[in-house]
Amino acid sequence: MTSIILRPYSSKDAPALSDIYSHYVENSVVTFDLDAPDSGQIDKKFLAIAQKGHPLIVAQANDEIVGFAYASYYRERPAYRFTCENAIYLSPDHLGKGLGSRLLSELIENSKQFGFKQMVAIITLGTANSIALHKKHGFEILGEFPELGYKFDTWHGIVHMQKKL
Repeated sequence: MTSIILRPYSSKDAPALSDIYSHYVENSVVTFDLDAPDSGQIDKKFLAIAQKGHPLIVAQANDEIVGFAYASYYRERPAYRFTCENAIYLSPDHLGKGLGSRLLSELIENSKQFGFKQMVAIITLGTANSIALHKKHGFEILGEFPELGYKFDTWHGIVHMQKKL
């Protein structure tokens, strides 16, 4: 099995991260985005996250980017400054191999080091693997919200999960 390293984001990663994210935009309800951002939009977003000092991790196997994870403010209002929302996306051929768990562990530690005290995950209902991953790492389900997003001609709900860091 190829060794995977976890490292900080670099602008040169944007095209690969855009490709990974685009897969989920176009083929799943994991994200409620309807249009995939291009690499320039990804770079702008991730440079803004990095500039804040928020955790942003890239998973690399040899010369291939195989996943990424980040945590940034749950909401922009100042009272939320100690609460982050996470996101994890993997290349489809790296699902089910433990990479998501490894990324989430690293993301939790980096978020604690940054000073976040709470981490929130907002997950589409029906994505059992993501819910199970977060439960494995100590997240609790706080509530379900049916029919909040409309994608692929169907209504989809979400679940909010939270972990004290």
